[in-house]
Amino acid sequence: MEFSQQLSTTPKSDEERAAVLANPGFGNHFTDHTAVIDWNWTDDGGRWSNARIEPYGPIALDPAASVLHYGQEIFEGLKAYRHSDGTVWTFRPEANAERFNKSAQRLALPDLPAEAFVESLKELVKTDQEWVPAGEGEALYLRPFMIATEAFLGVRPAREVSYRLIASPAGNYFGGKLKPVSIWLSTQYARAGRGGTGEAKCGGNYAASLAAQLEAEENGCQQVLFLDPFNDDAVEELGGMNVFFVFDDGRVVTPALNGNILHGVTRKSVIQLIKDRGLTLDERKITLDEWRRTAANGTLREVFACGTAAVITPIGELKTADGDIPSPELAEDSLTLSIREELLGIQTGAVADKHGWLTRLA
Repeated sequence: MEFSQQLSTTPKSDEERAAVLANPGFGNHFTDHTAVIDWNWTDDGGRWSNARIEPYGPIALDPAASVLHYGQEIFEGLKAYRHSDGTVWTFRPEANAERFNKSAQRLALPDLPAEAFVESLKELVKTDQEWVPAGEGEALYLRPFMIATEAFLGVRPAREVSYRLIASPAGNYFGGKLKPVSIWLSTQYARAGRGGTGEAKCGGNYAASLAAQLEAEENGCQQVLFLDPFNDDAVEELGGMNVFFVFDDGRVVTPALNGNILHGVTRKSVIQLIKDRGLTLDERKITLDEWRRTAANGTLREVFACGTAAVITPIGELKTADGDIPSPELAEDSLTLSIREELLGIQTGAVADKHGWLTRLA
């Protein structure tokens, strides 16, 4: 797919960009351009067209656009990393493209060819590559999304859709030096239900988690954990991250994908790296009772969460209305820190990419 270019006439100056990159935060600033591809329904099923790079700016939408009324939209998240030689790479974009299309199918949106997805990343990053930071733990966060733009109030799949990609320089998700985070257990709210959109990366799932997130913050926690109350209070995932448990016999457990849990690309990668070390990795149901019991008897050694934004973050404690569940103090030779170092090393080019996960963008 060929991308035309309409470059911004008012890009940030070198000084303005340098000021942003000195302290990027997360999701606070955006690059000068965006990638866009249009989709329209046709009698033979629809067609993508008009791929382009254009200046970053507001999107003009009809007030009746379907996305505003029925939430027909999806998104993805991945990062571009600057390597020591100045080149820019991303991590497993084909996996993101695959998940993007699975989300599209669940939300009755059109599939976007994986080649077009990856090409949009290359085109935008090549255009805005000066925005890719080079500091430790920093990257250019890439946010592809798809919205239903047709002006129509009937409840049916939209016949006009827009795929877009924006980029934001990003520092560490939880800020500063890596340290264990506190998690709040949500008992009033559920993130997803059987047959729902739990596996899809759509805004509605995240909007539904925000009330619980506010509750977490009121209790001094950075994230919220959701359970399945109809399945023995089985652990599912955090508001935006998957969970892993490390036991004293070397076993690692992560909740099995069950239709409610997002198919995390970082989760998938962590599983592979753990198996590469010859460790036992179980994808199975793990309940709140098992978490509490094994933490109390000392057989649970580590708990960590993973996702694109934060990569890998140790969990220091789970706070609940019925008492807190602390995690043991994290040792310097912990699996959590070791896997994090290896994964970040692959992404940034400091560790050999044995699995061919990296794709050069610029």
